[in-house]
Amino acid sequence: MKKILSTLCMALTAVAMMAQDPVITFEKTEHDFGKINEADGRVSVVFEFKNEGMSPLVLSNVRASCGCTTPTWTKEPVEPGQKGSITVTYNPNGRPGRFQKTVTITSNATEPSKRVYIKGEVIPKAAKPANKYTVAVGALSMKGKTLDLGTIKKGETKNGELEYANLSKETLKVELATNPADNYLINQVTLAEIKPDETGKFIFAIDTKSPKLYGPVEAYAYVVINGKKAIEETYKLTIKANVEEDFSNLTAEEKMQAPIMETAAEHNAGKIAAGKVHKFAFPLKNIGVTPLEVRRAYCADKNIVVKAPKAIKSGKKGAINLEINAKNLTAGAYSREVVVITNDYANPVKRVKIAFVVE
Repeated sequence: MKKILSTLCMALTAVAMMAQDPVITFEKTEHDFGKINEADGRVSVVFEFKNEGMSPLVLSNVRASCGCTTPTWTKEPVEPGQKGSITVTYNPNGRPGRFQKTVTITSNATEPSKRVYIKGEVIPKAAKPANKYTVAVGALSMKGKTLDLGTIKKGETKNGELEYANLSKETLKVELATNPADNYLINQVTLAEIKPDETGKFIFAIDTKSPKLYGPVEAYAYVVINGKKAIEETYKLTIKANVEEDFSNLTAEEKMQAPIMETAAEHNAGKIAAGKVHKFAFPLKNIGVTPLEVRRAYCADKNIVVKAPKAIKSGKKGAINLEINAKNLTAGAYSREVVVITNDYANPVKRVKIAFVVE
């Protein structure tokens, strides 16, 4: 009986102590801003609370769920029966669309953690009209000077365009000059005489029927304005593409009879004396049936000249010959990639790593 009375006494004491603790109550715990304009900037709402307990209420921390939301709150103790507030500010800049954020309040109240919520929808700023023709080409203005036509299947022709505008106050006569060696480059000027504020297009295509075109292709054209031809970077346009052989029409029989290229993925060209030209070769073998035709072999490093055989018969070997010019290379270890393109339909592009040391 004594134990029961003791337990009951302790429970009544705890209840009495709790009754003396601060109690935090909010007039509202959620606010919907509705639709707000990003351009109008920050928006705020005040959450008022009251201490309905018997001792002072102290907010030890108020934390938002996102850096875009900033709370400020009553720092002083809130006496019983008095009110305090938490102001929650949301920054919509760069945050278009719907949002919902949580603010967590930690205090010495009987319920030590409470939450309030904000939500709404940000209407994005209207995009400012921008000048699209920001690249100066003499008196002409362009969006850009590089045209990448992407992948083109051998035998196909693919068009692309570069836009230009006359933002000057004079009428301009516009032409294109190309390198005769780039005879596979087709070009057209849509507006040869362009008045102020008019726009036109340079239309380009690469004729992939040219027998030398396999793999990455890069050609150049120069803008000629009012008959003035200048071979300078300012007037230079670059046209890129990647030409791939089309094996899609091969029959099952042709695939069985096809050539197969075999070579190691990496070769070591050894040591090269500084300032010297070093010759090195690595083998290619055709383990297929019909002749292996080397379409192209190249290295992006201009210090390495690559020469390849035109064809390798079934079961035979050929060699990819390299001349590594160390005159412009400093001492150290090097790793370069030689790309070999063949008519091996299953593996037409082989990338071979070449390692060497310049001493």
